[in-house]
Amino acid sequence: MSTPSGPAVPPHGLPALWEKLTGPQRRAVARVLLTRGVARDINREFADTRTFGERVSDRIASFGGSWPFIGSAFLLLAVWVVLNSVILVRGTHAWDPYPYILLNLILSMLAALQAPVIMMSQNRQSARDRLAAAHDYEVNLKAEIEIQSLHEKLDT
Repeated sequence: MSTPSGPAVPPHGLPALWEKLTGPQRRAVARVLLTRGVARDINREFADTRTFGERVSDRIASFGGSWPFIGSAFLLLAVWVVLNSVILVRGTHAWDPYPYILLNLILSMLAALQAPVIMMSQNRQSARDRLAAAHDYEVNLKAEIEIQSLHEKLDT
């Protein structure tokens, strides 16, 4: 009798101890008793469950925090300022004269849109990290149980 999270019935008649165990502990004990592995690829599992919006937010966050983005943003800002300054010095009407209010508005809108997208990506990363930590706990717990079992076999 088992569920996706592990056996529902305690193995080998250990009901009192079984009730004290948490979900990950029950899974680890059951896998030891059934001689099954615990290790799995968390990154693949987590990547397979991403929605379209989550994939887009991950891409935007990875590009928004990269040197190519910083370099291209700096280049765009420099070109904007130089072009508007040259046009203004020549006496013609610049589309965004100093103090570059339109540029300021565009940068504010970019920041207002980019910040929540990056936060969504960070939330997903922290959820993946929690899943990986829970998996590491299960693997370590199974290893500990196996080591204790080996010690008992050596002592007898």
